[in-house]
Amino acid sequence: MRFVVTGELKSNHLLRAIVVAFVIYVLLLWLTNALLYFAKMNLTYTSVTEYYLGSERRFLPPRSYQGMLEIAHFHLFAMGILLLTLTHLMLFVPIDTVPKGGLIVVSFFSAVADEGAGWLVRFVAPGFAYLKIAAFLLLEASLLALAVLSLWAVFSGSQAAYQGPQNSNPKDC
Repeated sequence: MRFVVTGELKSNHLLRAIVVAFVIYVLLLWLTNALLYFAKMNLTYTSVTEYYLGSERRFLPPRSYQGMLEIAHFHLFAMGILLLTLTHLMLFVPIDTVPKGGLIVVSFFSAVADEGAGWLVRFVAPGFAYLKIAAFLLLEASLLALAVLSLWAVFSGSQAAYQGPQNSNPKDC
């Protein structure tokens, strides 16, 4: 964080390269996330319910508790770290605090909703398929926005968005 506060991000080409490489990696993750989703189901109620509840017509068994638990275990950890990193980069994007905070909240909410909606479809009611679709779309949109805004902040060269404590010493960050 010190690099952003002191303005060193503008001149530290290695740090900028690291942020850009990370965001490119995130964009590849974003793409594969969408491809995996659409390999399993699409944006229809029927495809989502068939994926979680099974389908005799398509010879699909229902998702098992243990299988879903194993996926959730990994996804919750990995998505938490990803969102922690991406939303931390948002602190330095030169936009107003309210939309920035909104994007941060939406990102975490959509990630939890995306993971939880599958459980709700499988074990509570099929109507939660609509939540799964909406949460997936919102998660994809928020991840893309976080990535694009982070790249924009690196290339815009402005660190005016960081508003830490007024009396803090940048070397303490």
